[in-house]
Amino acid sequence: MSLSDIEHANHNVNLTRGFALLASKINSDIDKISTIYRRFDELSARNLLFYQAELAELEYELKRLDDEDRKAKDEISVACQRDWSTFARHAASADRGSADRGATKAREKQKMEHTMKIRDILEKYQTTDAALAAHQLLLNCPPPSKNTITALRNWFFQNTSGTKNGDKSPHLWGASSTIFSIPRDLVALRVPADQDRLSSFIHNNFGAFFQTSAADGRTTYTSEKAISRFVAILSTILAAVMLFGAIISLYAVKSEKALLGMLSGWTASFAACVGLLTNARRDQVFGATAAHAAVLVVFVSGNLGGPTSSAVGVGNSTCGVT
Repeated sequence: MSLSDIEHANHNVNLTRGFALLASKINSDIDKISTIYRRFDELSARNLLFYQAELAELEYELKRLDDEDRKAKDEISVACQRDWSTFARHAASADRGSADRGATKAREKQKMEHTMKIRDILEKYQTTDAALAAHQLLLNCPPPSKNTITALRNWFFQNTSGTKNGDKSPHLWGASSTIFSIPRDLVALRVPADQDRLSSFIHNNFGAFFQTSAADGRTTYTSEKAISRFVAILSTILAAVMLFGAIISLYAVKSEKALLGMLSGWTASFAACVGLLTNARRDQVFGATAAHAAVLVVFVSGNLGGPTSSAVGVGNSTCGVT
């Protein structure tokens, strides 16, 4: 979805409003990249801090009960520290027995209740579907693109002009009117598969050529699938040009200096393409460039670099053409 994504609906016909309209807008996105929601980072951090503080208090209390058990010399306290079944039995029978043993069993009951409460809080705090793991998952989710946020925000505030002061009444009122106010607090449930620099460049500058209408017929989007197909074709052509263009030009060159100059130029051009148009890491750029240069060096040093009668020096080896 690009900056030109605006709703062309006839507001006299469309009676849907509020949450239903926003849900319909998100659902109408064919690529589903407008499934953007708030992470509530501050609330999540506070929630985790509350869990942490509660567990710290429970841990402190459990250690206090452990100290009381260690100081106690009676048979029940010693057995409960070593055997789970004994501990569970005495904790369950805390209301029965003599007065002297009742205090010990009451302590074991309190300790059992503490243990169960700690188990419950820990499950909510650190298991797979709990707060800690869920917050980590959200933080690792890729952020939505700036264009998508801008387009969705403009639609949300009925800013059809896309200007800074063009905001009108939001589709949601109250506190919900600020859901797009903090871009860094937003998370996209789905982002385009191809987030490389070439795709972003095409999307930002030529997105108008890839627009498509949503199922409702009232909204236009920039199709990420169409851009992905175009970038795949363009990348294939560019890769072929980088290899076969270099081979053909090196074959036609007769001068040694021009040959080495073109070899350096094609290698530098390939490195620039990989580094600037893709999301390749530095080690990947170095590896791909070295492989491309190796192919060209083999071509030049293998008596395939054109019908020249002179010797061409590459590295430490000299290949004489007979």
